[in-house]
Amino acid sequence: MSDAARTVRDIVEANQYLVLATADAGGRPWSSPVYFAHLDLTRFFWVSSPDVTHSRNIAVRPEVAIAVFDSRARIGTGQGVYMSGVARLVDDGDGDGGIAAFSRRSVAHGGHEWTSDDVRPGAGLRLYEATVDAHWILAKDGKPDHRVAVHLD
Repeated sequence: MSDAARTVRDIVEANQYLVLATADAGGRPWSSPVYFAHLDLTRFFWVSSPDVTHSRNIAVRPEVAIAVFDSRARIGTGQGVYMSGVARLVDDGDGDGGIAAFSRRSVAHGGHEWTSDDVRPGAGLRLYEATVDAHWILAKDGKPDHRVAVHLD
């Protein structure tokens, strides 16, 4: 695994929330912090109501951007992971292991266990998944706000 890929993994593992950026049908942007779990740094899961803005946006425009970072980092020392992908409502409540991954991470962080029954249609909350197709981190080359693509090994 490259140093850059390790940086991506370390940042994602160290943080509990991602910032999910969506847009409505007209292109108006919206961002939301959501608690998340992931599989292989390429599939990200969260639980939300289908009635909230980011969920409604995903229903009409599934393209998303994601940022994960430590907001407590001292000024000028922070590092973040930036991602792009496509999000969707997981219809069957499981998402090919998504709810299990979400539940494991929830329990590890002191939350409760989740099952597919908790996110089935009519339950109020639903499971969402973003499949990420690209990752970037800040380059530490002295240039301000310079991002570099990261290829996961």
